[in-house]
Amino acid sequence: MSIVRGMNHIGLTVPDIESATAFFKKGLDAKVAYDSQTLDDPPRGGAEVERFLGIPKGSEIVKKRMIVIGSGPNIEMFQFENASSAEPLDLADHGYTHLSFYTDDLEAAFEKLKSAGGVPLSEIHENTKYEDTQGSGTVYFKTPWGSLIELQSIPNGYYYPEDSESEVFVPE
Repeated sequence: MSIVRGMNHIGLTVPDIESATAFFKKGLDAKVAYDSQTLDDPPRGGAEVERFLGIPKGSEIVKKRMIVIGSGPNIEMFQFENASSAEPLDLADHGYTHLSFYTDDLEAAFEKLKSAGGVPLSEIHENTKYEDTQGSGTVYFKTPWGSLIELQSIPNGYYYPEDSESEVFVPE
């Protein structure tokens, strides 16, 4: 048995939690679980918070929200004040670069995410090795704030090399 049960949530910093929430709700049927930091609360910052979270000096968390999309890991969104506003990572940058959502209807999910304000980087295309079974497909989108989202469908499952240690997680 592994010491880690699985992924609980993904952290995502956005410039505006309300517009990001509206995008995720419209495009991916997100639901808000809770707001653990609101504008009614004092901003979360200071030396101890900077040390705990590794955030730049003087930056403060003004909003924090947990959302749920389907049966995947939760997404914890942060909105900061007094923080440098670096551009979101591109796929080739080091670090966590995109969120991938599994769908059973790739064409419908494509249209829904596009209507919510997502910008597709291409048309739906084939997946790569081990994900390229019959009927599979994928496409990347830019969110309104510039982060990357992938939509993916692999209706006939993955295949694995002989030395594979595990099968990948597919949401129920």
